[in-house]
Amino acid sequence: MQSHKFHPTTLREYDIRGIIGETLGEQDAEAIGRGFGTVVRRAGGKLVSVGFDGRESSPRLEKALVDGLIAAGCDVIRIGLGPTGMLYFSVSELKADGGVMITGSHNPPDYNGFKMMLKERPFFGADIRALGEAAAKGDWEKGEGSSRTIDIGDRYVERLVQGSHCKPFRIGWDAGNGATGEALEKLVRLLPGEHHTLFTQIDGNFPNHHPDPTVEANIEDLRQLVKELNLDFGIAFDGDGDRIGAIDSKGRVVWGDQLLAILAEPVLKELPGATIIADVKASQALYDRIAELGGKPMMWKTGHSLIKAKMKEVDSPLAGEMSGHIFFKHRWYGFDDALYAAVRLIEAVGDLGGSLTALKDAMPAVVNTPEMRFPCSEERKFQVVEEVLARLKAAGAEVNDTDGARVNTPDGWWLLRASNTQDVLVARAEAHDEAALERLTAAIDSELAKSGVERVVVAH
Repeated sequence: MQSHKFHPTTLREYDIRGIIGETLGEQDAEAIGRGFGTVVRRAGGKLVSVGFDGRESSPRLEKALVDGLIAAGCDVIRIGLGPTGMLYFSVSELKADGGVMITGSHNPPDYNGFKMMLKERPFFGADIRALGEAAAKGDWEKGEGSSRTIDIGDRYVERLVQGSHCKPFRIGWDAGNGATGEALEKLVRLLPGEHHTLFTQIDGNFPNHHPDPTVEANIEDLRQLVKELNLDFGIAFDGDGDRIGAIDSKGRVVWGDQLLAILAEPVLKELPGATIIADVKASQALYDRIAELGGKPMMWKTGHSLIKAKMKEVDSPLAGEMSGHIFFKHRWYGFDDALYAAVRLIEAVGDLGGSLTALKDAMPAVVNTPEMRFPCSEERKFQVVEEVLARLKAAGAEVNDTDGARVNTPDGWWLLRASNTQDVLVARAEAHDEAALERLTAAIDSELAKSGVERVVVAH
């Protein structure tokens, strides 16, 4: 392989992702291995850890990736099948210079992709673009590396519970046939209480439901389990185990920003005044709650890589996204790991009175839209946001432009931003009551119309 050209849609902001056989294949995997291996070598490193999820295409991509890394002169540690958190953990635990996780996350079964990290730092944005440019020129190091296989699963699961103080609850779990299955079965054996697991058999066809716990249809089985067995609460994971979903004993979803409000309380007791980061899609109620608990709330851009980088910069012990990515630096490594977040949630519920349902009841009543997505071309989506921002600022609106436009009004707030991963604009609104919410969504429609974007909601 002298050089390689990637399909233009596969090099994304936070990772590399495509459709197997159409936009992504084994040659791409080998080129990624050569390119990433070159980056590691030129940074003075050599050791790279590699893991993969349960998709049918993952073992083939893993083999090609490892071939590329070896050809670039890297020594590869293959940790095999497991969640993304296990790969991140292996980089720290084995003192590797970098890590690559082969995963399609929560995308449909015919997708797959690659998430990368350099030592402790996320590899994204300009790093990924540079990988593509180097491949086009064949600007790669050459060498004779090696590969060995290490089973790190037990060490990882033991680390998840190390130093924890979980009270015994009755919990339902849904792995969604994703990559957390085996690790979850090991984890529940180490936790006190009574545990009932669903779909822990890893199957890349996801025969029971799609592994995205932020979509209510996907947690129906977990709801039934919690209801039938009268459990305390339920926890669900996405396809590669870096996002968590939760429901209380009544089957109500505890959304990502609500989970962060619960998780922040014990952390802020231990670290008063700490900065807690959430993305621009999070409820105002969360930012108010962090401040009430004596923390410094910080609103930041959506995207796991961007949040991880910001946490390092401001020394934040905890961060989270609406989508269920929860990042703990406090007693952990600063990366998003849903299995670890689950352990901390069990701890926090125990610390805060023992009922997730009561914690949900006590949260301020707000009404909000789900995430609304509007088709908009790659070229146009960022322009639309700029146009909307310019109009709002000219009109003297109270607007935050951290990531798109987040507008505060007496009714509540609304957000419009360009997705970094799809050809869509993303909008969300939150208000005190339904009438106010209608006024906010009308404001979004009006701004989109002024920029010539039609409101056609697309599923994600």
